[in-house]
Amino acid sequence: QVQLVESGGGLVQAGGSLRLSCAASVPIFGRYNIGWFRQTPGKEREFVAAISGGAINYDDSVKGRFTISRDNAKNTVYLQMNSLKPEDTAVYYCAADRWGKILTTPNEYDYWGQGTQVTVSS
Repeated sequence: QVQLVESGGGLVQAGGSLRLSCAASVPIFGRYNIGWFRQTPGKEREFVAAISGGAINYDDSVKGRFTISRDNAKNTVYLQMNSLKPEDTAVYYCAADRWGKILTTPNEYDYWGQGTQVTVSS
């Protein structure tokens, strides 16, 4: 099992940046893919980005603005979010899936963090 803790959310103006962190309780490289998802009230949780070994996948809505990266020594995955838009406002969750092919549907992920709120004002 793995426990995940997100941090780094907050309030930012449109065009600004935030960096989210997802700290895992165990080493993740070679064991878990890590994905970022987001959810707004009344909507389903949606895929944002994910990282495996040498593979990275982004949703089209964040390509060119968000960057996912991993620090293996810290067992931490980051989501650098630039050029934020009001429509990026959501609770952001990180999740862990078994190492391998990157999956983009929430129900494929076994472990979840508690979420961190990101609010982008216009």
